[in-house]
Amino acid sequence: MLYAPAILLGRVVRILARWRKPGGGSAVPGLVVNRVAPGFLPRTLNSFPGGLIIVTGSSGKSTTTKMLVAALRAHGTDVFTNQSTANISQGLTSALLERVNLNGRIAADMAVLEMDEGHGALISGSLAPRVVALTNVMVDQIDRFHDSDMVAAMLAKIAARATGTVVVNADDGYLADLAAGLGAGVSVARYGVSAEVLAANPRGLGYSATAHDRLPAESGMLLTHIDGRNATIAIAGQDYPVGLPSRGTHYAVDALTALATARAALGDRFDPRVAAEAISTIPPVFGRGEIVTVRGQQVEFVLVQNPASFQLNVDSLEPGTEQILIAIGSDVRDPSYFWPVNTSVLGRVLIASGSKAPDIALQLAYDDVIVERVEPDLGQALDDFLALPKPAAGLKTIIFSADSMRRTRAHLGLASNKEGQE
Repeated sequence: MLYAPAILLGRVVRILARWRKPGGGSAVPGLVVNRVAPGFLPRTLNSFPGGLIIVTGSSGKSTTTKMLVAALRAHGTDVFTNQSTANISQGLTSALLERVNLNGRIAADMAVLEMDEGHGALISGSLAPRVVALTNVMVDQIDRFHDSDMVAAMLAKIAARATGTVVVNADDGYLADLAAGLGAGVSVARYGVSAEVLAANPRGLGYSATAHDRLPAESGMLLTHIDGRNATIAIAGQDYPVGLPSRGTHYAVDALTALATARAALGDRFDPRVAAEAISTIPPVFGRGEIVTVRGQQVEFVLVQNPASFQLNVDSLEPGTEQILIAIGSDVRDPSYFWPVNTSVLGRVLIASGSKAPDIALQLAYDDVIVERVEPDLGQALDDFLALPKPAAGLKTIIFSADSMRRTRAHLGLASNKEGQE
């Protein structure tokens, strides 16, 4: 009962925060509880009988986590997860408050948590995860993480706390080096992408190595084929089809990460067919290839958070998509961050919007993309875009950064995902 007063206080704060800001304020209760009871978060996370699984890295955390949870639950495992994608300390604590009892316990077999690299490194010293899954190291959030070496160091700090297995993308040079430096008491599970898949992505996947010639056939896990929303993954030499929540090789790699992590978590209980079928049923994660109906029209939302995800998402758009709005917001503090992205495949964008509208319009123009209108007022841009007749080809498509995503959803009256960033 040590944390009962803090839990009760957090729940009161949650009620007040939601009363004051419906659909928002999700991080506030966690912020309060972490301040008055700093031991609550690590004690609760370390209390699950089947252990804690952490998913972290530059990109793919949210989708990988959702896929992994689906695979584990399909095996009959009761899983607690931060399903709102709240991945920083206060957001994690707020997620725990939703289900924890006054004894500070949650009735579940294991916890699967998406964790921000920076916040994960800060609290890693008090955690004892059984499995840590590392997705990749990419140029990301340069206002916070100044270079990739800094991100790799944070991930190494988290991985060093693993008591069982560290799951790594063997195509990522940073992660390959990280895995080589882990202690003898930790096992390493590797997965990778075939040479054929790499060749089909001429702009690359942001990787600095190739794993296809290093993974043993009898135990390796390899992405061997991708076609739109359908992928094939070889597990111990046998192929398994996997349906993806959205187009793109990066979603197939997320599925690969989830399968490798599920195998590490379940051990002999792991059934690759059960896991692959479970992953094939999940819908897109919030904003990541999500298709919503707004004002009687279907609209596809495409979230871009770093140059690699921007490039992969642009390259994966449905060919012939004729109505595109791009909105880049205040979260992209330095517009040159996105300049490595080749946007020429877009051909024509109807509206460039958001607080960085002139900057993204300039980048598009340098890539010979026709930009018909620059409208910094995102609300006005959305209203005018949705008022256009239904496109003859493809869906209306909105490409946005995280800040513009939140503003778009608020303007359109769509549910917030409560990412713990308020």
